[in-house]
Amino acid sequence: MPEDLGFEKLLGEDGFFARLFGRSPSGGGREPLYGPDLPVVVLTGGPGMGKGRLLRAVRDGFATKVPVIHLDCGSPVYADRAEPEPGARSDATEVLVEVARRLRAWQGTGGSFAFPRLFTGLAMLATGAGDGTPEAVATEAERYEDLPQRQRFHRLGPGDFWRGALHGSIRNLLTALFGQALDPYSAAVGNALLDALFERLAPRGRAELERIYGAYPGAAGQPRHGLRNLAADFQAGGEARTLAESFLFRALREDLEASYASTSGWLRRVGRPGLLLDHAESPLGERLLRAVLADRRGGQRDRVVVVGTARRADGGAFLYGGLPPDEVVPPVEFRPADGGPPAWSRRTGGGADGAPLADGTLLLRMPFLTGDQLRQETERRQTRAEPEGGTNRRRIDAAVARLSGGRPHTVIRLAAAAAAFRMPADANDRDILDAPLRLPGDDTPEQSVAEVLLRELVLDQLPVRLPAELRDQWLDLLTHLSVAHDEECAGILLRHHQSGHVHHLTAHHVSTLLTDTGWRSCERHFIGDFGLRQLLLHRLYGLRPDGAAWYADHHLLRDHYARRAATDGEGPRGGAFRSVMTHRMNHHLVSGGADDVVSHLAATLPGRPQEWCAELLEIAQAPYPRGVDARRERAQGLLPTDGSALRRTVDQLLHAVWLCEERTRPTGKETARTLAKLLDLLSIMEFDGAGQLSRTATDWSGLAENEQPLLRCTCTEQLGRRR
Repeated sequence: MPEDLGFEKLLGEDGFFARLFGRSPSGGGREPLYGPDLPVVVLTGGPGMGKGRLLRAVRDGFATKVPVIHLDCGSPVYADRAEPEPGARSDATEVLVEVARRLRAWQGTGGSFAFPRLFTGLAMLATGAGDGTPEAVATEAERYEDLPQRQRFHRLGPGDFWRGALHGSIRNLLTALFGQALDPYSAAVGNALLDALFERLAPRGRAELERIYGAYPGAAGQPRHGLRNLAADFQAGGEARTLAESFLFRALREDLEASYASTSGWLRRVGRPGLLLDHAESPLGERLLRAVLADRRGGQRDRVVVVGTARRADGGAFLYGGLPPDEVVPPVEFRPADGGPPAWSRRTGGGADGAPLADGTLLLRMPFLTGDQLRQETERRQTRAEPEGGTNRRRIDAAVARLSGGRPHTVIRLAAAAAAFRMPADANDRDILDAPLRLPGDDTPEQSVAEVLLRELVLDQLPVRLPAELRDQWLDLLTHLSVAHDEECAGILLRHHQSGHVHHLTAHHVSTLLTDTGWRSCERHFIGDFGLRQLLLHRLYGLRPDGAAWYADHHLLRDHYARRAATDGEGPRGGAFRSVMTHRMNHHLVSGGADDVVSHLAATLPGRPQEWCAELLEIAQAPYPRGVDARRERAQGLLPTDGSALRRTVDQLLHAVWLCEERTRPTGKETARTLAKLLDLLSIMEFDGAGQLSRTATDWSGLAENEQPLLRCTCTEQLGRRR
């Protein structure tokens, strides 16, 4: 998988990240963006948009030139490391320790880094180790004794942070307390530890601890008080622990800033250091982002480039402090396709201190692949000579474009699976989802590309806030919801398929979770991302033999809206359809009731051509089940049908429009001519308003010829722009 696919402009010698770090991948200096008040860059995009791939590419391209640390905030390793000493460690402190140790081993320009400020706070947390005895505290504190000094130096020189080496000093000074009967977390242990630290401080170190830990809440300028409060808050848990963790993150960044801002650092160090936080939508990642954003809003300045990821398009609800959407000032956005990075500055004046955290972010919208990039990727994967001048390759290009919507990961997987695939003559794009795929370096048997994508895009990226007891139901629920249009429609399916379960999700819950996970929404489809919906529809048809699950879901909805029409009437309603009857006919069409739908349409056309056309488009925005697809022949009148000339023409038109509206096969000039011919035939028939259909014939045929949707919605408009 090419790591820079779609990211060439971001990663180049003069690209966004070269300017953000102040140094290019080849080592050349670049005028840095946005200093000294830096925004936190948040990569936004749902599953498969390449956020993690971009962070890895940034690390690989820049980490030998500037100190760049890549962290997976979704990994359980940090919580696992904290588990042996839960009173003295957390997943957040373990992340900070890992960052410090990696930077302490940095061998690039300027040499390694030291973390005396962070070390001091971590050492105080050690008072929560074990039962609080001197032995347990000393053992835990010694775990961090490598952090205060740079690698290759046993001690720092005179006049630096420490007067001498710390190695062994903590244990030596706590030895006198061994064997004493002390209460857990005794003040004597903490005091002895503070004595061990402070008596080795140089004047500069004492001043720095006074400045940093003297500013801890409740410290009143006294660093010893601040350090005691830090340890007490950490051991208290909850929000108090989060405050302590945030302060330690600040201490780490202060250490990095000191390494650059000193006289020797100014002469020896170049560029800016970076922290790349993958899966920052996780609880751990959110806490880290919240900490740095709150510090910078409060006036703290450092040159650390912090780049996080977010699935939600807005970067995450926590950034907005609960403000209603209409009161939110949107953060600055950067869309790479639109050109160079935008100007950015923090809000100033009254209210700046209380501004939402989003004010300190720059949202980098992860780019979809362009048509040219998509074609290049599919062509690169082709392994055999193309028959008939590349007809099959062009058909595969079109199928990959529609099913992926330009989502990079989906493009890569589909292109790999389609490398030796031959599309049937009149194939639905979903046919390609059965193509086998073996992942590089994977010893598991071949799977269909649909199975691989569902695992990678859905099962491996469950919503962060999805209750644990519902995780094993998530894919099945989404699969059934692939046929839903709005929340009412989705609620019917959810109540049916969760019947008998203790824990339930409502349609609103599912919609919120999809938004949180970064899937696009659409006003006409409950699963608003076209590519995800096609994957789920494909799975739904295969859940039971002969598409029984597919038909059962559509029949459930058809019967519900039939009862609604009988009870409440067929008049206008809200949601994705203009009437209950139109909604009912949509599900009836796709579940075997095409003849009934034709009869309904033929009976309701006279006298209301414009309203009728709108209803026809809504009814025909339906997926087609697997099996032989005779719609093209039926649209062209090649299959015999019964009834009057009006009914036969409406039958053909319904199937032509259905072909256009499903969006999973090419339409082009042939279908455009068919649409124009059928609408022109209707326009000269003898019923009220027939002549109005002549203009519709021109409009619809023009759209079909250019592969544009006849009924626009958010998800199909994306396809229309990506020919």
